[in-house]
Amino acid sequence: MSLRSVVLGVGSALPKRRMDNEELARTVDTSDAWIVERTGIRSRYVAGDDETTASLATDAARKALDHAGVETSDIDLIVLATATPDQTFPSSATKVQASLGINDCIAFDVHAVCTGFLYALSVADSMLRSGGAACALVIGAETFSRILDWEDRGTCVLFGDGAGALVLRGEESESGILSTKLHADGRHNDLLFVDGGPSTTGTVGKLRMKGREVFRHAVVNLADVLNEVLAGAGLTAADVDWVVPHQANARILDATAKKLGLPAEKIVVTVDRHANTSAASVPLALDTAVKDGRIKRGDIVVLEAMGGGFTWGAAALRY
Repeated sequence: MSLRSVVLGVGSALPKRRMDNEELARTVDTSDAWIVERTGIRSRYVAGDDETTASLATDAARKALDHAGVETSDIDLIVLATATPDQTFPSSATKVQASLGINDCIAFDVHAVCTGFLYALSVADSMLRSGGAACALVIGAETFSRILDWEDRGTCVLFGDGAGALVLRGEESESGILSTKLHADGRHNDLLFVDGGPSTTGTVGKLRMKGREVFRHAVVNLADVLNEVLAGAGLTAADVDWVVPHQANARILDATAKKLGLPAEKIVVTVDRHANTSAASVPLALDTAVKDGRIKRGDIVVLEAMGGGFTWGAAALRY
C-alpha cells in the first residue's frame, strides 16, 4: 500500500442569516424566477457583523475535528483557501490556529479563488506524503458578501458565505487522495476579477464578471481536468460514485456532467441552498453529502472547481 492522505472527517459552517431570492428581490432589480431559471439558486447565507472568514473557518474546522475524532494537538498543518481573508496579513489560517488553541503548527492561506480548496488540498497532500506534516486541516472559507456590488444583479445574486473543512492524515492505505491536477491561465483576468487591491487602488474593490465568457471556459476546462485526474488515478468515469463540483451555477454543473457522460444523480448539488461560496463550495458540498449519507466509506469521489485567474483543478479520492 502507498502512503496517502486519508480523509478522517469533514465539517462545515454557515452564517446565521439565510437570504432567499424573495428577500434579495426587495432591494435588487431581480426576481426569484429570474435567478432560479439562470442559476438554480434559491437562497444563500450572508455573514453578519460578528461573523468573518476566520470565524466560519474555525467553526467548520471544529466540526471536522469532531467528526474525525482528532484532537487539536494532533494537527501540525493548516491550509486555508480564501479570497476574502480577515486581514491583508497575517493569514486567516493563523487566526484559526489561535482560535483552536494550537500553539505551534504550519499555517498559511492559499489564494486561487473558487479553485482555492483544490489548490489547498493538493498542497496539503504533497506535504503529508513527503513527511512535511502528519495531520492536516484543509479549509475553504469565504465571506464574498463583503466584496459584492449589491446593485449589480448579474453578480450579487450568485454568491454566498460559508466554510468547509477536511481533516487529512498521512497513512499507508488504499483510501485517500488518489490524484490531483491543477491549472491556471492568467490571460483571462478581465473576465472575473475584483477591481481593487492594496497594491493598485488601496481599496478592497468589488467583484466584476463577464458571465457568458466564464460559462464557456468553465464547461470545457472542467471536463478536461476531470478526465485528466481520472487518468492520473487509473480510473474511468464509470468508476466514479460521486462528483462534488464547485457550486457556481446549476447550468455549468449540468453541462459538465453531460460533456463527461455522467448521470445527474451522481452529481452533488448544493448551489440551490448555498449559492456560490467560492473556495468554500467544494468542502461544504462534500460535508453535506457525507452527513446526509450519500457518500460512504470506500466511494470514489471526484472534486473539481474553476475560478478567477483563471484557475481550475480536480482531485480524485477514495473516501
